[in-house]
Amino acid sequence: MYAITDLAPRAAKRASRGFVATADGEQLYYEDMGDGPTLLFVHGWTMNTEFWERQTADLVRQGHRCVAYDQRGCGRSSPAASGHDLNGLADDLAAVIDALRLDRVTLVGHSMGACQIARYLARHGVTRIARAILVAGTAPGLFPDPASRTAPLAAQVTAMMADRPAFVAAMAQPFFAPERVSPDMIAWGTGLVLRATLHAAIEHTRTNINADVRADMAAFTCPTLIVHGDADHSCPIEGSGALAHAMIPESELLIYEGASHGLPLTRGERLAADIAAFVARR
Repeated sequence: MYAITDLAPRAAKRASRGFVATADGEQLYYEDMGDGPTLLFVHGWTMNTEFWERQTADLVRQGHRCVAYDQRGCGRSSPAASGHDLNGLADDLAAVIDALRLDRVTLVGHSMGACQIARYLARHGVTRIARAILVAGTAPGLFPDPASRTAPLAAQVTAMMADRPAFVAAMAQPFFAPERVSPDMIAWGTGLVLRATLHAAIEHTRTNINADVRADMAAFTCPTLIVHGDADHSCPIEGSGALAHAMIPESELLIYEGASHGLPLTRGERLAADIAAFVARR
């Protein structure tokens, strides 16, 4: 059902990149490095594989296999006119798992990626999933009241259509705050976002704001770790990480004091260590 095209040969130690073809003909760029317990990284709103580079670099050296991919319309994946809804993105995740023949995989999702993992588990089950790790995740949803979604969605779409670089620069402040990062890190992070198409950015915004996976949370029947900062301005812990912890039986909640939404960038070393510890323990 799904096809795979490698752009680089495998060495004795796994290292490849290429594209996974989805059922609707899109091409999802992926990178696959290392050997050992497998982790599959799912980025959030309009990011790409490079967002996870600190974690994958650390974990490959520690003896893990790390796979990351660009969502449709993001990074090096094909632009895609459709399929940006939560069901489509969850099926893209399934396409990557199927094409790379991943098994006993640990899913690691940041921000909207947590909702995508929830929908994947609800649609495709846990047969091939060993664990889930939600990092600053938006699950079960940023706006549980549908009536509260219209205004922020309209405002964000209008701002992106008018001046997307300015909109993304403004989004960087709550993404990193209250932690101090270099201007270079901010510029690099916003550059990743701007590599998505405008169409994908708008559609992913629509998905992010409308996401409601409360009915999907029961599908987390695998060991689950929730990592969240208690100073997350983009996605406050009370309505996301803490609530997800309450909804997922036997999940673990790890709170980073004073940490922002951008944990993979602001607390990269600690996050990699905590991921490795959870995989080893559970």
